[in-house]
Amino acid sequence: MSQAVVDRLNTQFGERVLETSDAFGDHEVVVALKDWAEVAQFMKDDADIRMDHFIDLTAVDYPERETARFDLVLMTRSSVTCARIRLRTYVKDGEEPGTLSSIWSGANWAEREVWDMFGIKFAGHPDMRRILLYEEFVGHPLRKDYPIDKAQPLVPYREVDDIDKLPPFGIEEGQPFARIDWESRLAGGDDQVSPAIGVQQGQRRTLSDSEAARHIQARIDARMAKEAEAAQATEETTGEGSGE
Repeated sequence: MSQAVVDRLNTQFGERVLETSDAFGDHEVVVALKDWAEVAQFMKDDADIRMDHFIDLTAVDYPERETARFDLVLMTRSSVTCARIRLRTYVKDGEEPGTLSSIWSGANWAEREVWDMFGIKFAGHPDMRRILLYEEFVGHPLRKDYPIDKAQPLVPYREVDDIDKLPPFGIEEGQPFARIDWESRLAGGDDQVSPAIGVQQGQRRTLSDSEAARHIQARIDARMAKEAEAAQATEETTGEGSGE
């Protein structure tokens, strides 16, 4: 059924469909940014397609690409035909795609997340505010050039009446990576803090430092040792049977 949706879009929009693919069974249609909202509206309203289930909307950052920095990707499904389609377009830094929030209400929050994390604004969105980070946050952390050691402004604790709030995180709590020199703290050790810092330190990769993980690893090691012994015994038995 997904291929039928691709065929329908090709018939309707012709050369405005820039590219199609079905890699690994995932059908995708690529359109220009100016056609983004129109094609999405057609996918929702057309009686032959009826992509009425909004799944997700996100972006992918390619900071070194000269043509357009971002891929904007919409994932939809039809609850009638069970077809699934990805719609993709290319967005230059500073360009504003048309909002899809009037087509699928779920796109409202997804577009706010894309703005928050990637810095892509959506023209016509009814409430283009950050959704995960606070308004004073500077930058967009899922851009690949966002500095790993960037320290954000520390905003004052806000007292709010009639709401139970936790006190502010201390320097060793929450996620204070930007305010601690982890590299010098971990130099010469083998403690894990994050995969990125672990790679920088040349550390071994570990399952976890938790007690439960150590028990799991011990069971894995015991099982592998038992399997190795069984394989060795089989090899010796085979060797004796062949007269070696």
